[in-house]
Amino acid sequence: MSSHREAPEISKDPVADSADLYAFVDPNRPSMVTILANYVPLQDPAGGPNFFEFGDDVLYEVHVTNGKNVKTEITYQLEFTTHVRNKNTFLYNTGPVDSLTSTNLNRYQTYKVTRVANGKRTVVANDVRVAPANIGPRSTPGYAQLAKDAIHALPGGGAVFAGPRADGFYVDLGSVFDLLTLRPFQNLHRFASPAKPSVNTLAGLNVHTIALRLPISALTGDGSTPKDVEDPRSVIGVYTTASRRRARVLDDDPANDSSHGAWQQVSRLGNPLFNEVLVPMVRKDAWNRSEPQDDKDFAPGVLQPEVSALLPALYPGVFPRLAGYTKPRADLAAILLTGLPSGVVAGLQNFTGATQADLLRLNVAVKPAAHPSPLGVLGGDLAGFPNGRRPIDDVFTIELRALAGLTIALVDPTFTPDDAAGLVSDQVDPPAFLAAFPYLSTPHDGYSAHTAAAS
Repeated sequence: MSSHREAPEISKDPVADSADLYAFVDPNRPSMVTILANYVPLQDPAGGPNFFEFGDDVLYEVHVTNGKNVKTEITYQLEFTTHVRNKNTFLYNTGPVDSLTSTNLNRYQTYKVTRVANGKRTVVANDVRVAPANIGPRSTPGYAQLAKDAIHALPGGGAVFAGPRADGFYVDLGSVFDLLTLRPFQNLHRFASPAKPSVNTLAGLNVHTIALRLPISALTGDGSTPKDVEDPRSVIGVYTTASRRRARVLDDDPANDSSHGAWQQVSRLGNPLFNEVLVPMVRKDAWNRSEPQDDKDFAPGVLQPEVSALLPALYPGVFPRLAGYTKPRADLAAILLTGLPSGVVAGLQNFTGATQADLLRLNVAVKPAAHPSPLGVLGGDLAGFPNGRRPIDDVFTIELRALAGLTIALVDPTFTPDDAAGLVSDQVDPPAFLAAFPYLSTPHDGYSAHTAAAS
């Protein structure tokens, strides 16, 4: 998964788990950037009566860098509060919920959004409602409208949304984690077994999304809206984190539990699959607690990726050129740790300087594509991953092809990729997405999902 269960400790704390991150120039409002930060992965839609929600004791943050030192320049902090109307019932809702303020919604959440820039804190939204769980056709009829009502205005024409969404990441996890069973040559696997059709393992599952639509001028270092792709000011870096207080004291009465001390970061996410695939298991928890500007400590996993060594071993004869390539992977370092310098890909640069840092880099001067390609830059679409990331981008296939050697020639013209590097895929069709903010689709409801499964 992109980052759904990527480290041992955060896998035990899903409410603080940064699951996915997207950042792209909004195709409906090209003067804006939309950032989607997902948490609380792998939600069964029918998980009542205690439906999934954000944590009151978690500080959720979206960070933006806009300088060459890759340190955070702008942060949007979200803090949530849970409310219970009737403390004498076990029910999440006591009747149909037809509005965010319906008294039938027994348990609901509100939140505050704080912008931190240049040491100045500004509350840009306060006491606004989280979209509730999509329970089923009797409890939450007209859910799409409930979700629309949970989109709240921010200064400068921006917007924020918080609530459950259908998980937009798509991949055949069952095949991937079964010794990298990959299409279209799974029959050539060293431990071949009868082939089965690809399955999107995350289909039918939900996630909690923080969606921000922000003016480009609110994210650049000088408040400009750059139009020139080559302008260094046009590149921003995005990453997301979740933090908890350093100490929690439990009381005999849970109502008296308390948290103390400074905030301690417990998860983060920039590029998809970074911690999942490129960081050794015993260092994954340390990566989650570190800052992007310190990622030189994790660069060895990028320069000598384990997957690139496994592919020739698991598919004998399929990746002969990759097997013979022993140089450090400068292509992956450029894509994931520094951004692409000017001249590597015609018409694109998202270089943030020599400091190695896992950031989702976005050149805001690249216009949204009229006909987006799920393969992003590999498909000739410069508005897609690894220039930011959109929900439609097939990041698993893109990164897998890069790990298979397809991108080595960008920095080493003496290398010719194996034919298989341009074919490898899990061949999973993407889910449907909304055409407008917040772009990720309406969450699955428990009644319909499990009724369909039973039939």
